[in-house]
Formats: sequence, structure tokens, C-alpha cells
Amino acid sequence: MPWSPLAALSWALVLRLLALLWPPGQGEACSCAPAHPQQHVCHSALVIRAKISSEKVVPASEDPADTQKMIRYEIKQIKMFKGFEKAKDIQYVYTPFDSSLCGVKLETNSQKQYLLTGQILSDGKVFIHLCNYIEPWEDLSLVQRESLNHHYLQNCGCQCRVPSLPPMSASGRTGCWNGSSMGTRPSTMSA
Repeated sequence: MPWSPLAALSWALVLRLLALLWPPGQGEACSCAPAHPQQHVCHSALVIRAKISSEKVVPASEDPADTQKMIRYEIKQIKMFKGFEKAKDIQYVYTPFDSSLCGVKLETNSQKQYLLTGQILSDGKVFIHLCNYIEPWEDLSLVQRESLNHHYLQNCGCQCRVPSLPPMSASGRTGCWNGSSMGTRPSTMSA
């Protein structure tokens, strides 16, 4: 049945009213695909253990017309696991100011240490966001801590099973570190 002009106008007005009444920020969200810690380490340009000394809101670029902001965290690097060839001693990491753009909120001036994975931008800045593997050091298991030194980087071509996902396929082999061996084992991710 075709819509009458009055019915179409009524629905258009209702939808417009709903759009106007929708709270700001609702519907804006950051979403990331789940990944195994080994995949995060392998796909990151930089993996470090660090304490966060301070934070400062800074412009995202030198362009005065750019209104985007970033948080610049000053860090004390404790150990570098990956990224030696691109950076030596990291002093700052940057993240989007807005959580809707996957910005990360970290504790400053505490004894808390973090495992940070991220990318190195063309200007040399280290960029982190919610889709990276960022965990308080104390929350990592002993196996995860040992894997950072000995196992995760040994086979970055693997397809690791993400524990929170249901198995998709029982075919294929992988060399992902599972906490007890580095050898091949059945993969639950499709190839």
C-alpha cells in the first residue's frame, strides 16, 4: 500500500525529532575486533613496559584549523620488547582525546606499570588506542610475561584462537603460542 503524503511527512517529522532528541555522543563508539595477545604483539611496531608519569592535552596537528585534540602521556620506559630498530627510548605516547576515537585513559603518577603496544607514526610519534593491547602489567599472567620475551615474536604468521570467540573451523595448523608449547596445534580460526 503506498504511503500518503501526510503519513510520509508524519514519519519524517518523528524521525527528525528522534534524531534531535538523541543524546550527544550516543552512537559514537570505538569498536575493535578481538585478537590474541600474540597477534597484537606481532602487528604492533612497538611493544614496551612503562609507567605513566603525566598527561597533557595537545593539538592533534600543527594545523590551527584542526580542532582535534590528543592526550600526550609522558612515560618512563622500563623495557622494550619490540621496536628497537625504529625507536630507542620512548618519552611520550599519544592517543586520541575522545574515547569515541578509541582514545585510551591511563593512570598517571602511580606505581602502576602497563604493557603498551602501538604504532610509530611517520613523524616518529608513538600512537596507541583502544584496539592495541594495553594492559596493566600486574594483570598479565606469568605465561604472558614470559611469552613477551621468548615466544610471541617467534611465529607471527600464525592464526591464533581468540578465547572469547566460538570456534569457526577445526581445520588448519598454527604455530601460535598456547602457553605450553610453540609447536603446531589445531587452529580454531579459519585460514
